[in-house]
Amino acid sequence: MIFFGHRFIKSQNFFHIQSIESIDNTPPSSTIYIEFSEKNLDIISFASSSTIPMAVHVKNITELLYASSFGASYIIVEKELAKTAQSIAENYLFDAKILVFVTEEHEIEELGLLGVDGVIFSDAIIKTNS
Repeated sequence: MIFFGHRFIKSQNFFHIQSIESIDNTPPSSTIYIEFSEKNLDIISFASSSTIPMAVHVKNITELLYASSFGASYIIVEKELAKTAQSIAENYLFDAKILVFVTEEHEIEELGLLGVDGVIFSDAIIKTNS
C-alpha cells in the first residue's frame, strides 16, 4: 500500500489546480490534483496531452473509466467506491493507482484488507494560486 500525506511516511504532494495557467505555479515534475467534471475537461485534456502527471478525484465508475482513459497516474475515490474501483482497475489493467481519501489512521487496515493500492490524507494536497 502506498501512503500520501501520512504523518509517519514522507511522500510527494499533489497540487490542486483550478486552471491550465495555475499549472505554471507548481514545481517541475509535480503531480497535479483535479476533480473530475465537465468544467475541468480542458485542464484534464491539457495535462493528458502534455503528459503532466495527474491525480483525478472521481465520484463514480463512469468517471473512473474516463480518468483512466485520460491517463491519470492516480485515481482518487471515496471509501464507498474503493472495492469496486480497485476491482475494475485490476480487471482492465489500469496504469493508474487507486487511492482512497482517509481522515483517520484506523481506516488504513480496512482498506488494506480490501486490497486498494493506497490511501491519501488531505495533508498531501496543496492548493495553488491561479
